[in-house]
Amino acid sequence: MTRELGLRERKKNETRRMLWRTAMRLFVERGFENVSVAEIAAAANVSKMTVFNYYPAKEDLVLSPMETHVGEPARVVRERAAGETAVEALRRHFLTALRERDPVVGLNDDTQILSVHRLIQETPSLRHGALAMLERNQHLLATEFEREAGRPGDLACRLAAGQILAVRQILVARTIERLAEGATADEVYPSAVAEAEQAFAQLADGLAGFCPGQG
Repeated sequence: MTRELGLRERKKNETRRMLWRTAMRLFVERGFENVSVAEIAAAANVSKMTVFNYYPAKEDLVLSPMETHVGEPARVVRERAAGETAVEALRRHFLTALRERDPVVGLNDDTQILSVHRLIQETPSLRHGALAMLERNQHLLATEFEREAGRPGDLACRLAAGQILAVRQILVARTIERLAEGATADEVYPSAVAEAEQAFAQLADGLAGFCPGQG
């Protein structure tokens, strides 16, 4: 039974990836708004209902990889080592993601990943979806700060979460801009690391004492 479930899960993952690749190819060729779910289904040789079973909305075909990272900043803070501040933990996590060329921090020059960034910037509904994920991350991080401080609804904790994620987004955007201009991930890496170090150091100075355990 376990083996059968494992095979079934692999097949589902393969179908999910196939649908994503098919949709991305069509979106890049024709634009997000000019491709219907029915056309994606036809190109993938599946039913329209199959597409919706894997991706409830057309936007999910582009944004689903980002969805897996919702809640990640809060988790990093929650699981950090004893004595490590929130900013230190998030800095460490960000630098690791840069080193591993994780698309979540922008430092990945794979053509499909760059196409995703371009689609999001060019499509209002996708920008709105990406912003909604950022807001959810901010809420979850603020909630984690409030829990640690024992101050539910605390303004300082919410402001701190907003500042941290705003800085993070600026770093990501700068990296994506450089890749879009033609630089490779390896070329951008040294400056991305240096700017991340500077940004998180500035955050630590600004947040020290602002909300316990953050700076």
